[in-house]
Amino acid sequence: MRSFIAILFVLLLWLQYRLWQGAGSIAEVSNLQAEVAAQQKKLQSLTTRNQILEAEVLDLKHGLEALEERARLELGMIREGEVFYQIVEPSSVTKSDPLPPIPSVLPAKAAAKHKNKRRP
Repeated sequence: MRSFIAILFVLLLWLQYRLWQGAGSIAEVSNLQAEVAAQQKKLQSLTTRNQILEAEVLDLKHGLEALEERARLELGMIREGEVFYQIVEPSSVTKSDPLPPIPSVLPAKAAAKHKNKRRP
């Protein structure tokens, strides 16, 4: 009877080892499920990208509006007879960051050198 209990105990230990560490263990299944989820997310984003590209290809094949839009945006083209206005925003100077003041008087040493240079 003792040998039968010992065999059952060894069998229990072996099954526990297989459950936690061996091939097909809980940890391995969990890792594989995480990989599958990541691959499905990647597949979804690639499928969306492919649908967008397919729609763009169909627009370019069958419509002139898409070609005209690309020419305007990417190449800066305009039609004959159109007037192009480009609005340039001035660089903004805030009150908290004013331009440095321009010195109206030269420092004493610089003024003396400057006066000496003028006299021949």
